[in-house]
Amino acid sequence: MLSPSPSPSSFPAHILITGASSGIGEALVLEYAGPGVRLTLLGRNEDRLEAVAAAAAAQGATVDRHLADVTDPDRMAAVMQEADARQPVDLVFANAGISAGTGGGDGGAEPAGQVRQVMRVNVDGVLNTVLPAVELMVPRQRGQIAIISSLAGFRGIPGAPAYCASKAAVMVYGEALRGQLHASGIAVNVINPGYVRSPMTDRNDFPMPFLMDADKAARIIRRGLDRNKPRIAFPWPMVAAVRLLQALPPAWTDPLLRRLPKKGGGVD
Repeated sequence: MLSPSPSPSSFPAHILITGASSGIGEALVLEYAGPGVRLTLLGRNEDRLEAVAAAAAAQGATVDRHLADVTDPDRMAAVMQEADARQPVDLVFANAGISAGTGGGDGGAEPAGQVRQVMRVNVDGVLNTVLPAVELMVPRQRGQIAIISSLAGFRGIPGAPAYCASKAAVMVYGEALRGQLHASGIAVNVINPGYVRSPMTDRNDFPMPFLMDADKAARIIRRGLDRNKPRIAFPWPMVAAVRLLQALPPAWTDPLLRRLPKKGGGVD
C-alpha cells in the first residue's frame, strides 16, 4: 500500500547523488538529467565523475560535481549545505557503497579491516549523507531521501557477512526514518536491488540470477520514487526468493547458504 503523503514531486528540480560516477549512481544521473534539472554529483574518481557530469550536461542538466568521501562527515555536511544554498535540494540519493566477500581467503573469518571498511562506507556513508539532508529539509517541510540498500539486506549470506549486515542496517534505518519524518513532509524510500550490472558486479565470477542493466534499474527506481513506494525491491523473482529464505528456519537454510559461491575477497 502506498503512502498518500508526503507526496514527492515526480520532477524534482535539484537532485544530489552520492556514488554518482558508476553503476546505479551513474544510471540515476542519466535517468534524471534534462533541462530544468540541477544535479549535484559526488564521487571519488575524478575522471569518471567528470565523464558522467559531461553526459548529464549534454542532456540539458545543470551539473555541479564534488570529489568527496562519504566517510568524512564534515566534508559531506559542507557539500550538502553548499548544494542547498545554490538551490534547495529536493531529492537525495544515499547511493555510495562498496562490496566485499570472503572468497579467496583461507576459509576463516572475514578480515577485520575489510569488515570495518564496508561498515564505514555503507553505513556511516549513508548517515553522513542523510543526516545533513534531514537538517535542511525539516525546516521547509518537504524533500525526499532515497537510501540504496540491497536484497542482500534481507538475509545474511556467509559469503559476504559485512556487506549483508551493512545493507540490513541502512534498510531498517530508512524504514524507521520514513515513519519518523512523515509528519515533517519528508518522504523516505528504501531501495533494494538484486544483481545490477556495474563495475562492482563485473568482478563476480559466479552466476548472478536475473542480472539487470543499470539503466533499467534506474527506471524502476524512479517510478517507485514518483509513487512514494516505501520499499522499492526488484526483480520480483529474487525478492520472492529472499523473502522465502527470510521466512524459513535458519536450521533449514544455513546448509544451503553455506554452499553458495563466495564473492572474492577485497573491496570494490
